[in-house]
Amino acid sequence: MSPFQRHIDACNNLPSPAGLIPFRIGPDQVGWLGPELARALTFFPRDIHFDGQGAALASRLRSPGARSEALAAIARSLAERGHFRLRDEPFDVRATPDGPVLAQLDRGALPAFGIHAQGVHVNGRVMRPDGLHLWVGHRSRHKSVAPGKLDNLIAGGIPAGLSVEETLVKEAEEEASLPAELAARARRVGRVSYVMRVEEGMRRDVLHCFDLDLPEGFEPKPNDDEVERFELWPVRRVFEAVRDTDEVKFNVNLVLIDLFLREGLIDPEGAEGRSLRAGLEQGP
Repeated sequence: MSPFQRHIDACNNLPSPAGLIPFRIGPDQVGWLGPELARALTFFPRDIHFDGQGAALASRLRSPGARSEALAAIARSLAERGHFRLRDEPFDVRATPDGPVLAQLDRGALPAFGIHAQGVHVNGRVMRPDGLHLWVGHRSRHKSVAPGKLDNLIAGGIPAGLSVEETLVKEAEEEASLPAELAARARRVGRVSYVMRVEEGMRRDVLHCFDLDLPEGFEPKPNDDEVERFELWPVRRVFEAVRDTDEVKFNVNLVLIDLFLREGLIDPEGAEGRSLRAGLEQGP
């Protein structure tokens, strides 16, 4: 088996939705509920209805605003009971990554409801005479997720109401002190997705991947408490870190495997490359 496959398997550790209950808004399924959360939702009969197809938000809640208000009240109550921790950051709820916004829900509640989230990841590239180099972020040791792990130059979830590109520019300034005009040069190169069992439920994530070529004289600087420092590594060193270690944040491994395939560090036409490419596209 490819040494890179373990990272894909770690992010896709839920082989099937067996035992989970579909969650709908109107006719559209937006999530999956575990048995414990489903039982908790029976205490909200005015807003959550159960039928032979699973659970659904009450049909009287017709507008995204009304649905968001009801979901926010439910999420607050569930958080108080210890089902998850709210992040005070609303995310858009969609049935498909490119579908219309049906409601908004706090980011911290998304895994419990099995609702997919979307994010932006940017490979910060510098071309030197000896080849491609990548800016690598060292995550803060105080982060609740993957503390101290290696990260992309820019990475962040897409909050409610913002586009992919708007999120990229916002995160570039907040995380790496990149001016907007420089961040806007990033090129969209694809997306990766995965379905991952976590303690709160399941992460159904779509990561929009970008490449950004930076001038050699530019040095990103942390602008918040997300990243401790940035280092410029030869791409081969990044390749070896992904291949041989677990030093890289779990989903950043997937973004980097995508880059390795596009750069030919892994033969995209070989059996390994084809298998890895298929594994990067397992999400919603």
